Amino acid sequence: MTEFIPFALPDIGEEEINEVVASMRSGWLTTGPKTKQFESDFSEFLGGNGLESISVNSATAGLHLALEAIGLGPGDEVITTCYTFTATAEVVRYLGAEPVFCDIDGKTFNIDPNQIEAKITPRTKAIIPVHFAGLSCDMDAILAIAKKHNLRVIEDAAHSLPTTYKKALCGTFASDITVFSFYATKTIATGEGGMIVTRDPALAKRCKLMRLHGIDRDAFDRYTSKKPAWYYEVVAPGFKYNLTDIASSMGIHQLKKARPFQAKRAAMAAKYDAAFAKLPVIVPPKAPDGDMHAWHLYVLQLEGVKREQRDDFIQKMSSDFAIGCSVHFIPLHMQPYWRDRYKLTTAQFPQATRNYEREVSLPLYTKMTDQQVERVIEAVTKILTR
Repeated sequence: MTEFIPFALPDIGEEEINEVVASMRSGWLTTGPKTKQFESDFSEFLGGNGLESISVNSATAGLHLALEAIGLGPGDEVITTCYTFTATAEVVRYLGAEPVFCDIDGKTFNIDPNQIEAKITPRTKAIIPVHFAGLSCDMDAILAIAKKHNLRVIEDAAHSLPTTYKKALCGTFASDITVFSFYATKTIATGEGGMIVTRDPALAKRCKLMRLHGIDRDAFDRYTSKKPAWYYEVVAPGFKYNLTDIASSMGIHQLKKARPFQAKRAAMAAKYDAAFAKLPVIVPPKAPDGDMHAWHLYVLQLEGVKREQRDDFIQKMSSDFAIGCSVHFIPLHMQPYWRDRYKLTTAQFPQATRNYEREVSLPLYTKMTDQQVERVIEAVTKILTR
């Protein structure tokens, strides 16, 4: 029987396992010294320069804290892309505000900056760009719009470590806050987890406060203080969003591998590009010269097909060749909650609709062998040349 190739797998080594075991033996299972080290390492990875990294238990939590920290509330609006996972928009609703959706650039799958200004109203408070698949948005254009209209920018960088834009790492741009994800399928993985990055001390302070129940000092300090430190004060109705030392133990070593992982993903993407050059497909856009694509996803567009044919392609990859594929994403204007609440139609988002109907995400992860990459190439070629 042919071994099934899953769509994605994390790449966990002995270093991560040993660090997790050391944490378990230390007695620190929840937020503690390993989490502090991971946060410090993350800031250093991005170059320091006044950046503060605040760990959380998911990127969703990070986006929620970021929006809460900028004072988002009922009646406010946040402009974002329709071509994203629901978390990007749902965090806006957590705070009683309203997401306003933009279509995408058909080539990059990223939010189209040319559409943003038309969506701005007196209620607009922020923009959330999403760096789709690990390719940076046009941040110069987005930041210029934000500056012109006095808006905050919160980057959804769930796909984007170690993406660069104009040779600067994602997380170091002039936005207010950037949020990364360490979910099991991401470019580095801690199972669940995320990181908030900001240069603004006030935003950092608020995110740290709200991360753990609105308590005015964190649990690590209370339980390791040499002085009696049982007393604390709840100064805000916070959340339970802290990252554990178990997850951080993985993150410490995954972070060290971020650049080698990217290099391997990029090499596999290049193999796919070369193999598919003569097929009726559109391969993913590359990063501009001198910049880095994180290659969280390899998103292939099948030319001249309808949605049903794309779905049939994915089914054949699984049933005929034992290869798992996915679709990123079912756009939010097609999801029942967002569609019905905001009366959204496919006609309002022609680029996102077109890309969705012909898009398929192929396996691309660092544990893939050369033989598995060749199997994917062979399967795609056979199906599309039948």
